[in-house]
Amino acid sequence: MNQLDALRQWTTVVADTGDFKQLSISKPQDATTNPSLILKAVQKPEYRPLLDETVKKHAGKPLDEVIDRLLVRFGTEILSIIPGRVSTEVDARLSFDTAATVARGERIVALYKAEGIDTEKRLLIKVASTWEGIEAARQLERKGIRTNLTLLFSFAQAVACGAAGVQLISPFVGRIYDWYKKSAGANWNEAESAGANDPGVKSVRQIYAYYKQHGIKTEVMGASFRNVGQIKALAGCDLLTISPELLAELAASNEPLQHALDPKATGADIAKVSYDEAGFRFALNEDAMATEKLAEGIRAFAADAVKLEKLMQESGK
Repeated sequence: MNQLDALRQWTTVVADTGDFKQLSISKPQDATTNPSLILKAVQKPEYRPLLDETVKKHAGKPLDEVIDRLLVRFGTEILSIIPGRVSTEVDARLSFDTAATVARGERIVALYKAEGIDTEKRLLIKVASTWEGIEAARQLERKGIRTNLTLLFSFAQAVACGAAGVQLISPFVGRIYDWYKKSAGANWNEAESAGANDPGVKSVRQIYAYYKQHGIKTEVMGASFRNVGQIKALAGCDLLTISPELLAELAASNEPLQHALDPKATGADIAKVSYDEAGFRFALNEDAMATEKLAEGIRAFAADAVKLEKLMQESGK
């Protein structure tokens, strides 16, 4: 049994890609996308026609609507290949606007429904884990719209998401690792900070233990991996979303894989926590890594959304 098949014994494997033609190889249960992945995909010759066709078909409509239609086009293609759910992201530029995020999420759901997709079972709306985004997710969940809270870097964000009853969270393992490695500079010791000692892995383990201990139903999906060591250290997490390159690396290895996380034996005793808005903002502010990576992530996704818009404008000329 290769490591990818071993991982599937305990964890739902999710592909993190917009390149849906690769999905038949790795055979994931679910798939996640984001503006950066879609931008990367449409710059490839085999996917550019999807962008051109979408722009032509919806010429004259607002650009933000055409972008959503492109995201849904990719999402429906993905859903024709995988058996589970696809995550489609709300524009990161709306990360601090609850009402606009709810409206955009509802529109994306409507577009999927128009394609005949059972959105309650097969779609997750991705929203940044800002206070406003978490509140938007709370409202969407009440409407039967399932959500995936992304750009999550801190325990405080995870606590607030659990309290909001969101379907799933995506803590970013690799970006947490990046921050601590950069912060340590010449003092960074890769060997001592690997596996279970990786700061990104430790963050997810804490969140996972807290959710299981307190019976919080929100699913934990580790994301943003830099190496297979991080993935192996989280074997047993509810879900892990993995790039095609790392999926291939796992599939190529027949070395034994240990069951690292067990919901019945987390070994943790973490007191129940709750936040109002002021408490959440202060807790996030106290976490320099999470504050910086959240802001950086929103900026990066917003910048790629702008690039995607420019490609569409050029295609429509």
